Amino acid sequence: MRFCSSLSVACATGLCCLLACVSTGSAAETKPKPPNIIFLITDDQGFGDISGNGNPILKTPNLDRLRAEGVRFTDFQVSPTCSPTRSALMTGRHEFRNGVTHTILERERLTPTATTVAQVLKSGGYTTGIFGKWHLGDEPAYWPNKRGFDEMFIHGAGGIGQSYFGSCGDAPGNTYFDPMILHNGTFEKTKGYCTDVFFGQAMQWIEAVKGTRPFYCQIATNAPHGPLQVRPEDERRYADKVKDPNVAKFFGMIANIDDNLGTLLDKLRQWDIERDTLVIFMNDNGGTVGVPVFNAGMRGQKGTPWLGGTRASSFWRWPGTLVPADVDHLCAHVDFFPTLAEIAGVPLTGEVRPQVEGRSLVPLLKKSSSEWAERSLFTHVGRWPKGANPQEYKYRQCSVRTSRWHLVGVDPEGKKAWQLFDLKADPGETTDLSKQNPQVVQQMDVMYDAWWDSVQPQLVNETAVGPAENSFKTVFESQFGRPNAAADKATP
Repeated sequence: MRFCSSLSVACATGLCCLLACVSTGSAAETKPKPPNIIFLITDDQGFGDISGNGNPILKTPNLDRLRAEGVRFTDFQVSPTCSPTRSALMTGRHEFRNGVTHTILERERLTPTATTVAQVLKSGGYTTGIFGKWHLGDEPAYWPNKRGFDEMFIHGAGGIGQSYFGSCGDAPGNTYFDPMILHNGTFEKTKGYCTDVFFGQAMQWIEAVKGTRPFYCQIATNAPHGPLQVRPEDERRYADKVKDPNVAKFFGMIANIDDNLGTLLDKLRQWDIERDTLVIFMNDNGGTVGVPVFNAGMRGQKGTPWLGGTRASSFWRWPGTLVPADVDHLCAHVDFFPTLAEIAGVPLTGEVRPQVEGRSLVPLLKKSSSEWAERSLFTHVGRWPKGANPQEYKYRQCSVRTSRWHLVGVDPEGKKAWQLFDLKADPGETTDLSKQNPQVVQQMDVMYDAWWDSVQPQLVNETAVGPAENSFKTVFESQFGRPNAAADKATP
């Protein structure tokens, strides 16, 4: 169905009608209901780790279907690592403004003063659920159920089984098979492979809530992030197709995600809510294990400010409403929040409006060739040592993006040593043009200085002191007891 320019019967369920009613304040009886929203985000699956994006070995038929049937943002930027990206998605602003400068050491915690997209959607009548990875604070005060999620089914830390000193850690002894999962504040022993468990629980929840009010379902897989724990049958799919056994495991984990996505899409049709549901897919940062196989011609990978570290897939499928198309404008994770708010018909007012730095993607979802003003995006990998002065790391692993130019600083000692690349002519970032374009470098350098200075007051986690033991372990042991409790009591 094509987008229309007026409120006609033909577009009664279309995005244009929904937004027109919201913007004109039409009577409630003429306002169409907002869509259900399912957001799937994977962990460490790079842009090149999808067959529809050109991977010559990996097969992802269901992601390819989502890509083919939706709006595809071809220059979509995220952060170089996972907590930062999730922070920006949840709040519509750069991760540093949320205090998130790392993935551990209390610097993964999303500041409690931020409003999340789940809170905004909930205020608009949505019921909300998260299944899988959170990684924005493992202490109870930071849990998703305190940030707008009605249903919480999560593991701790950045991955199942991970544990670090301080606040960031998962349940003790967890693996990708039969993991202990925190379900609304109580640990439950699950049965099966983690990705299957997360999709299964999400679909069970969707079936229970569908039709009562619109839902927002966030499925955040920890796969294919390492450790590369994979179902043997999935590993066998690629064991004879690649030389590196780790790639076979990695691709097998992605194939399993793809299978689950196919099941979910089939369920939406069976439940007769396919045309009422917007399904969004993204990966959270640049690639890792699959990069040597295929990286879409990009330089760099996860943990770098090159395009290979920050370019992500972004597919938006809403049958009957969104017309499949490529959008080549510069877009980013910070745009997710305002886009969902507009689609849900929730105005961003009061304290929330100044928080959001991103732009609504709705004009581009309606028409891929819509006008899109020039913009600048800033990347910094962060991850300086705990207790260090951020100023000493200002120029280490950072970049500034415009639609054409990419200014990159990767000096290992943190010196200002900008390189400049013309992405229109050189998307692989092979030729440094900084000496030929000193004015461009100067202009972008000034922008970077202003941005860097502006975020310093918001780096609220730099001196944070975490608990003596991570909270997931504490909650787990309060529920089940310490593994060596008897021995502890017997010890004088």
